[in-house]
Amino acid sequence: QVQLVESGGGLVQAGGSLRLSCATSGSIFSTNVMGWYRQAPGKQRELVALITSGGTTNYADSVKGRFTISRDGAQNTVYLQMNSLKPEDTAVYYCNILNRGAWGSWGQGTQVTVSS
Repeated sequence: QVQLVESGGGLVQAGGSLRLSCATSGSIFSTNVMGWYRQAPGKQRELVALITSGGTTNYADSVKGRFTISRDGAQNTVYLQMNSLKPEDTAVYYCNILNRGAWGSWGQGTQVTVSS
């Protein structure tokens, strides 16, 4: 069972930046995909960005050019650098990992609030 712990959220003004981190523990296969998701109040959880163990990335259209996903392969830690934040980015952000063909259990997430 892989454990996921997100951190780095907070309150920021529009146009500001935050960097989220996700630490993992447990048995992780060398080939995997890590991702960031978010869920705003009253909305479904949505994909923000993905990164493979080989470094290939994919982003939701709404964050392209503003967010950057990266990972520390040795530590299986994934980061999300969020720049030019907008009020509509306000949500609880979660990470997850596709490991051995299955996505992990969701963690507590980290709250990001962007004020206008």
